[in-house]
Amino acid sequence: MPTIRSSAALRNGYNDISTFCHTYDEPVFITKNGKGDLAVLSIESYEKLVGKFELYDLIKEGLDDVKNGDSRLFSEMIADVKKKRKRRKMT
Repeated sequence: MPTIRSSAALRNGYNDISTFCHTYDEPVFITKNGKGDLAVLSIESYEKLVGKFELYDLIKEGLDDVKNGDSRLFSEMIADVKKKRKRRKMT
């Protein structure tokens, strides 16, 4: 169940809300005049969330490439990398 606090609770009990967010790794929803206004979470939780979104974007990009035929076998890609490395060593 989500944790919901008023804007007054944020103002008057910042340390308690901060401790909660760090302890439970989940947001606290802040209301203003009885309506949802903010979601507060720790920096660590925020960075994890953003990281997931970035990963999902990369996965979608890869799936779109496969769908559009813009892909190749992993073994072919490794063979190309090895060829390039070999050429660099020779020069």
